[in-house]
Amino acid sequence: MSENKKNETQPPLTIAMVVDTSGNRGNGTSNSALQWAQELERQGHHVRLVGIGAPEYPARVNHVPLVSWVAKKQQMQFAEPSDTLFRKAFDGVDVVHIYTPFRFGQHACKVAKQMGIAVTAGYHVQPENVTYSAGPLKYVPGIDSFIYWLFDIWLYRKIDHVHVPTELGASLLRSHGYKSKLHVISNGYESRFTPKRQRKADEPSPVPFRIVASGRLTNEKNHVALIRAIARCRHAQDIELVIAGTGPLKKRLQRMAGRLLSRPASIGFHRNADMPALLRSSNLLVHPSIADLESVSVIEGMAAGLVPVIASSSLSAAGQFALLDEIVVPRGRCGRAGPVVSTGGSTIRRSSPSGAAPTPNIRKPIIRWNRPYVSSSRWNVRRSPITVAEWRLPQSQYNRYT
Repeated sequence: MSENKKNETQPPLTIAMVVDTSGNRGNGTSNSALQWAQELERQGHHVRLVGIGAPEYPARVNHVPLVSWVAKKQQMQFAEPSDTLFRKAFDGVDVVHIYTPFRFGQHACKVAKQMGIAVTAGYHVQPENVTYSAGPLKYVPGIDSFIYWLFDIWLYRKIDHVHVPTELGASLLRSHGYKSKLHVISNGYESRFTPKRQRKADEPSPVPFRIVASGRLTNEKNHVALIRAIARCRHAQDIELVIAGTGPLKKRLQRMAGRLLSRPASIGFHRNADMPALLRSSNLLVHPSIADLESVSVIEGMAAGLVPVIASSSLSAAGQFALLDEIVVPRGRCGRAGPVVSTGGSTIRRSSPSGAAPTPNIRKPIIRWNRPYVSSSRWNVRRSPITVAEWRLPQSQYNRYT
């Protein structure tokens, strides 16, 4: 029997997903957990979310001095570990999947192994994202490498199979000595992100020309560079900027945009349910971020039919989604679309709001979760607990954005 037929005949799994913050749509890790849970439920599996904000298995908030302050900047909270909660949530499950390496995840791993349950983990917290928002901590030599090491000894070296959303993430883990088997699987996007109607080549450019960016309003997302780039653009008076997100830099970005931009900018929270309509109403997606393990916002923007302009950064995986070299803007270079504005360690091209926007055609990954193999009274993962059935990026015909 073929592997695919084996997968199709397997009975559904019951999977416990352990994530400190599971109900916060402003947090990428929480979003990933919710999206995976929905997809696995759609495929017939049963998912139990365990963490702060979980509907059936909620955890209490654990306030950690100083550390909780740093986590809050990432729209994240730490959950309080509880043997009672874990044993109740894990009763009868086939797999426990842990999203974060903090005390909550560490204790969940310990309890699951005591109960003889297979444990896998995901790597969703990039140390560079943490240190960029940690004030003076980011200037400590070797701090990023130290955090990679901490995460490894806290959790990941105890796990045989680890899910990471991009090859960049896998490369970073390998370079820091991680020995677990790494499985690269994109977080994908939801089917409600559908393409907008594309403007014909002979249609005039819309005024205002809406540029959209999406992400946490924190230092590493580098929205300051985007505002400065638009302010210096010769078409600034025709550009309307929308930045969808929450975070500690909200007021600073609003003041800066009010001072530098010709048109009022919209900077702040947008409901996740409203994001498809917002993207379809926009004309260009700009992603100036310095550090990303994947950047789902770029995938969603492309799915909505937007051209992404992506800042080049060795710590961001967003550039993998560019199907044209011109989409990823290298530091300190000029191209046909105009001069490059280099600020804050990243680069944004000054773009002219003209020309029809191409329609990217990106396929959502179809994910299958394989049942672990049972040997005696203990669970062993005979093969990868997570496999990709399909991941395709068909070639799209792009009109050059000039």
